[in-house]
Amino acid sequence: MSYGMLIDVTLCIGCKGCQIACKQWNDLPAEKTAFNADWSNPPELTARTWKRVGHHLVQKGGKLLWRFVPLACMHCNEPACEAACFVHAFYKTPEGPVLYKENLCVGCRYCMVACPFGVPKFEWDKTFPLVLKCRMCFERIAEGQQPSCATACPTGATLFGRRDELLAEARNRINANPDKYVPHIYGEKEAGGTSVLYLSDVPFHELGFKTVERGEIPAEPIPSFSDRIVRWTLPVAATWTAVLGGLYWYTKRRAEVEESMKRHNSPQNKGEGSQND
Repeated sequence: MSYGMLIDVTLCIGCKGCQIACKQWNDLPAEKTAFNADWSNPPELTARTWKRVGHHLVQKGGKLLWRFVPLACMHCNEPACEAACFVHAFYKTPEGPVLYKENLCVGCRYCMVACPFGVPKFEWDKTFPLVLKCRMCFERIAEGQQPSCATACPTGATLFGRRDELLAEARNRINANPDKYVPHIYGEKEAGGTSVLYLSDVPFHELGFKTVERGEIPAEPIPSFSDRIVRWTLPVAATWTAVLGGLYWYTKRRAEVEESMKRHNSPQNKGEGSQND
C-alpha cells in the first residue's frame, strides 16, 4: 500500500506549523537564516531543514495575492536518487517514502545531481557528512500515524493517505470547483509520478514548480533515460571494440608492409642483389 500527501495550496496560510513540526519530530537543530526577496525563511532546504514553506506573490483576477507552498522531498515513484546511487543508499519503500541508509553512503553526491527537484542536501560542515532529506516520518507511518507535518496543519492543507485515494480526492475537488483550481494535479505525472501531490488555483510555474509544459521536467521517470543508455552500452562497446580492433590490425599490417618494402628497396639490399648477379 503506497501512501502519500496531497497539499492544497489554496488552503495553506503560511503559518509554518508543518515546518516547525518537522524540526521537532526529527530533532533537527535551528539554523541562522536570513529573509530573501520573497520573504520566505529559510530560503531553501538544507541538511538541517527538511521542510520549508515558500512564499509567492502572484496575480489573479487583477489582484496581487500571497500563495504559500510547503516544500520537502517529493518521494518519487521511481526515484532518480535511487537510480543514481551505485551503493543503493537511497531506496523506495512499498509504503511510499524514499529512505536513506547512511551506513552505505560514500558521499559521492550523485543523488543530489540526479534529483529533478533538488531535494537531497549534503552536510558540508561535518567531518563524516551525510546526505539528508525528508523521510515522510516513516516510523510514524509504520505505527499507523500520520507524518508530523500533516498532523500540525491547522487548515487541512496537507492531507495524508493512500496515493490512489488522494488522486481521487484531488480530481473531485477540481471537478467540484472548476473555477477555483487549475485543472492539473502536480505530481501525478511529473518525473513519472510522486507520492506528494499538489493542487493550486494559479499555474504551478508561478509557484516555482518545474513543469512538463515548459520543458523543465520530464513526464517520464528519470531512471528510464539512464535505462535506455545502459541498454545500449554493451552493444555500443562491442561495436567500438570491433571497429578499433580492425583499425589497429589495419594500421599495424600497413606499417609492416611499408617496413618490408623499405628493407627491400634499401641500397644495402640492392647491392647484395648486384653481387649475386
